[in-house]
Amino acid sequence: MGLDVRLDCGCCDSPLYQGHITHNLTKMADDAGIYLAVWRPEEVGIERAAQMVDHLRDGIALLKRHPKRFQKFNPSNGWGSYDGLIAFLERYLTACERYPEARVNASR
Repeated sequence: MGLDVRLDCGCCDSPLYQGHITHNLTKMADDAGIYLAVWRPEEVGIERAAQMVDHLRDGIALLKRHPKRFQKFNPSNGWGSYDGLIAFLERYLTACERYPEARVNASR
């Protein structure tokens, strides 16, 4: 189980982008200020990929500035990691920048 994110054009069933990340990283994401935007975008009014870009940029920058602060949230069971969260967010950011008008969908 985890979070599945998709960027959809609305014209077909195939996503423009899709990604998956474990829920074990929600505490890390929350401490980085990006939990709501990434896990629950509908609750903060994010509908389009362009609205996600600044959240992702800011979260990635904070994570990279303070690795020790966030590495303490690495799950003890080994499912998920600081490095994995950054990689997921960077891929998501690239997709959001590429498809700014895409619809954001997060499935928990």
